Formats: sequence, structure tokens, C-alpha cells
Amino acid sequence: MRTQSGNTARVVVIGAGMAGARLAARVPGVTVIGEEEHAPYNRVLLAEVLAGRYEPDVIALPPAEVRRGVRVVRIDRADRLVHCDDGSVIGYERLVLATGSNPVLPPLRGLGHILPDGVHPFRTLDDCLALRAAVRPGVRAVVIGGGLLGVSAARALAECGAQVVLAQQGEHLMERQLDAESAGLLRSHLEALGVEVHTECRVRGLRCTDGATPAVRAVELADGYELEAEITVLACGVRPRTGLAQAAGLDVRKGVVVDDELRTSDPYIHAVGDCAEHRGTVYGLAGAALEQADVLAAVLAGGSARYEGTRALTRLTLRSPAAVPVAAGVAGAPGGLDLAAFGDSRPMPGDDVIRLADATRGAYRTVVVRGDRLAGGVLFGDLAAVGTLARTWQDDEPLPADMSLLHLLTNDGGF
Repeated sequence: MRTQSGNTARVVVIGAGMAGARLAARVPGVTVIGEEEHAPYNRVLLAEVLAGRYEPDVIALPPAEVRRGVRVVRIDRADRLVHCDDGSVIGYERLVLATGSNPVLPPLRGLGHILPDGVHPFRTLDDCLALRAAVRPGVRAVVIGGGLLGVSAARALAECGAQVVLAQQGEHLMERQLDAESAGLLRSHLEALGVEVHTECRVRGLRCTDGATPAVRAVELADGYELEAEITVLACGVRPRTGLAQAAGLDVRKGVVVDDELRTSDPYIHAVGDCAEHRGTVYGLAGAALEQADVLAAVLAGGSARYEGTRALTRLTLRSPAAVPVAAGVAGAPGGLDLAAFGDSRPMPGDDVIRLADATRGAYRTVVVRGDRLAGGVLFGDLAAVGTLARTWQDDEPLPADMSLLHLLTNDGGF
């Protein structure tokens, strides 16, 4: 088990994203192989780069030794070798798959394996920089997808002066995190920034120019309506990158299946981050990726750490550009919007729901109590109570029997 230079590689990590970089920072002597030419960076902040608020170097992660621009093409489990596209072969004692995820390309008419000019995924720093180079004041941009990524992209494009339309197939924005009322407040905030929001809107295809290099001209909806577009952003979710694992014969379902030590079906191979499936869940969240990397670092050091799953909090800050007038009564005006969501905010039969709203201040809070535990909640505009609520939820401890449920939302002094 030797690299080309003859050195033994104790741990090899495939992938230089947030999980791979975190592991490299925690485990000495790790060999990290990354496809991107960039040094590892904080993917959560890509929208800030797109908006021009940060330059790429600002979102760089702490330096890590990475073989950049190299793609692993095959894993030889029998001899514990990885084969790379530059011809190098690297041996390992332990291998870690941190291959992340790919953006989902929806099955749209006019969208093939080669994207038309003006059509952009929004997943990597290169995607972000290409989009930033294309956007200019007044350009017509359509964002397909109203999840966290689509909302962040639409806000950033609006800050760049683009005329933005956000097309969401579901009933409301950020369906995974928000209830209908908080999603409505989010929609109002985006519309105050100049974003045109369409929900329950199914995209059928793209209308592109003819020729050797087609360029997008419009987004076609299922009802026949067209949204004029010089730029189209695909924010339709992500899919775990499992190709290497499948080809190597590892157990793969939605993601690469791992146990509580983040170990795959091969005892010498682990997986962390967006590509990993733990107890039936693929998280696709930065917080989970970092937590998994920390647990795996302890495991590789010989500790008895176990990964029990992640109870993740989603935070979103949407600032209002000074040049854009914000309507009175819109959440977060004039400085912007703060939103936090955790757990399951959609109540089930028998759940208790506690909700407080202040239309004047644009503040909204709701929590769902299931049995004697906090199941989830949304805080919008006023995040004073988020720390207490998030800790209560993350600890998963029974609520005191004598506690007033209203106290959950007002123990910081209320509105």
C-alpha cells in the first residue's frame, strides 16, 4: 500500500469539501484528493459571494494539504488503492468517501447533459463565479426551485440588480423547513426586494436559440406561460455522489450506507457528509457533515466515539439592499430578515401548536409540541428565543410538566 512516491498513506480522503477539510484539520497526515482547483471553502456562504458581499478568499476554510484538480476514477478494495485521472495510484490503510453531492438537473425539455448558455447550477464556487460574471443590472433571471438554495440565489441576484423570478413547484417556499404562514412572510420579504415569486408552478422546459451553442431565452411553464430569461439558475436540490462507491461494490441506497462509526460495508472505508446515509437519512447539511467528520476523526484516533445523528438548525439571513425600498410591515425591514427553523414544524394529529405573531414588527414564532417534547419550530424576524428553543429541541428532553407552553415562546421577554 504505497503512493507513487513510496510513502504509506494512513488515511486517504476523497473529496475536499467541508467534511473532507474538517477531517484533514482533525487527523494528522491525511491525504486529501479534491476535484476542484480551489482550496476548500465554506459552501454555505456561496450566496454571499454571488451577491458581491464576500470575495472567494473570505470563505476559504483553514489551510489543508489537498491534491487539487485530481479526480479519483476507481477504488481497488482488494489491494486498497485509489486510481486517479492523472495516472497516480495511492494506497490507503483507511479510505474516507467525502464525495458530497451533485445538483439535480430536472428533466426539462431543452436541457441536456451540456447546459445551454445562460443556464447555471448553483453548487460550487466555479458555479457561483460563472453566475456572478453573467449577472448585470436589469438582466432577466429565473430561479427554478424555492428551497433554501433557490431563495438564497434569488436574493443574491436581486442584490446584483437582476430582474428575478423565482419558480417553485410546491405550495410554498422552503417547504422542508417552514409552515405556510412563515413561508408567506418570506415570500413578502422577497417580493419587497423585487423578486417575483410563483408557487405551485411546474416548469416544463427551456426555450433556447438554435445553433451550435444554444442559449436560453425563456422558461416554459406547464400552463403554456413563458418567463423570459437571459439567465436560468437550477436550484432543484442535490443528489449524493455515490458512483465510486457503487462501482466498488459498497452498500448504497440513497447514499453510501454507514454505521455509527461512519463505516461502510467495507471495514476499511468510511463515508461522511452529503454522500453518506446514516440510519436511513441523508442529511445534505453542513452541520451534519462537520459533526460526522468530528466523530470519524475520533474513531480514526482509536476512540469510542459514535455518531447518533444530527438535529440541525437552519438559519437564513436576507439583507435588504440600501437601494431597494422595503415595504413597511415586511419582516426584518429595513435591515433585512432573520429566519431560523428546526425539527418538524408541520403538526401531526394530536400535536400542540403555539404561535405568536406581531405584524407590525414582522415577527413570527411557532413551535410544535409532540407529547412531552419539542418537535420543531420556526422563528422569523425576531430570533431572541432561538438559542433556548434550539437547545431544548436538540437535547430532546421531556418538557417540565408544570411549564406553560406559551412560556416556550416568551421566556426571553416576549414581543
